[in-house]
Amino acid sequence: MNEETKKKLQATACKVRMGIIEGTFNAKSGHPGGSLSIADTLTYLYFDKMNVEPKNPDAPDRDRFVLSKGHTAPALYSVLAEKGFFAKDELKSLRHIGAMLQGHPCISIPGVDMSSGSLGQGISAACGMALAGKLDNKAYRVYTALGDGEIEEGQVWEAAMFASHYKLDNLVAIIDNNGLQIDGTVADVAGLDNIPEKFAAFGWHVIEINGHDFDEIDKAFTEAETVKGQPVAIVQKSVKGKGVSFMEGQVGWHGKAPNEEEYDTAMAELGAQLKELED
Repeated sequence: MNEETKKKLQATACKVRMGIIEGTFNAKSGHPGGSLSIADTLTYLYFDKMNVEPKNPDAPDRDRFVLSKGHTAPALYSVLAEKGFFAKDELKSLRHIGAMLQGHPCISIPGVDMSSGSLGQGISAACGMALAGKLDNKAYRVYTALGDGEIEEGQVWEAAMFASHYKLDNLVAIIDNNGLQIDGTVADVAGLDNIPEKFAAFGWHVIEINGHDFDEIDKAFTEAETVKGQPVAIVQKSVKGKGVSFMEGQVGWHGKAPNEEEYDTAMAELGAQLKELED
């Protein structure tokens, strides 16, 4: 990836993070931590990799994305708004009664391919989309993002077996391995380790990356396109709350909105980062 492209993606990801903070602050609820940790990868997908068009969000040949860890909807909404699927002002009404953007993705929202939020189910829906693409001889690819806490759900592994059995090489699962979930560390809650080895044992082609390095992200998704006969799992090490210093690595920010002082601090930090990238 050339430096100009990378810098543009970094700046866009910073704007996406600002949208996450904007949304959760105005909602007075939500999940900023895991939204911030997946922001770089979602930015890359929507601004560099996926075939999607805001003016035609239901195009039959578009690439599909399913946010299996649906509670991190603030990240997806912010990316979609930044891409132009709907106005950025919508972020300020996140979770408000009657608003378009609710706490989990809904298929009625422009750019959202699947309603999600019941953990473990999103990857199953993505498998169905990928199989449909195969049966219809379509060239579109399907991407889905899961949390590391989410993959404690048994349904994830049923879907993993399904994807391998049907050789869904048009499917890419991103596992956001930030190490934290609502009740503490993933290691303490379920002793979940060796995530790459687990997916490999289920017949997936596995790639491990730093989820905040755009060179590594680009290399992984480019490699995924060359894999034949297997689904791909990209296991990304990431930092919960990435980009906002007082949120980074803090489990308490899994599902807590910033107050006004915290909002001001976070937006100032992100604003400074954006200015540096755009100068």
